[in-house]
Amino acid sequence: MKDHEIEKLVKRAKRREPAAFTELMQFCLNDMYRVALAILANDEDAADAIQDTILVCWEKLDTLRQIRYFKTWMTRILINKCYKIRKSTENIGGLEEYEEPAVYDKYNLELKEALSILDEKYRIVMTLFYSEGYHIDEIAKILKIPKSTVQTRLKRGRDKLARDYYGIERTV
Repeated sequence: MKDHEIEKLVKRAKRREPAAFTELMQFCLNDMYRVALAILANDEDAADAIQDTILVCWEKLDTLRQIRYFKTWMTRILINKCYKIRKSTENIGGLEEYEEPAVYDKYNLELKEALSILDEKYRIVMTLFYSEGYHIDEIAKILKIPKSTVQTRLKRGRDKLARDYYGIERTV
């Protein structure tokens, strides 16, 4: 879906057209899942965060100032929901404690495994950059951190994956 099509859906959704909002959320669902999974590392908690985000987006859509920033706005809401869920969860264990999705998804399992070795601060930046396609400036705004911090976390995350997951020693 192209940017101008998304903007049309957002405009229609702001006019309280449920069908447009539903289509918009269906378009964003996979992206939201990847971001939530990067923070929570749990399918059930990710689903809860997504559900809460969709509700807040519907209720607060009239507060969105610039339509072209809908996805950034929605992602910020999702990240806040994920942090809230994680805070409320008292005992978070490793990925092995959680049940795998009912449908076998090789990409999902490999992604979880690779990301599980990263600290959250690297995992979320790498997910936003590589999976969601956000630019460094956008990630800095979403996470409310300096651009240089985003760049550093991307580099360190790549280095850790190369070294610890793939067994490649990076010298650059």
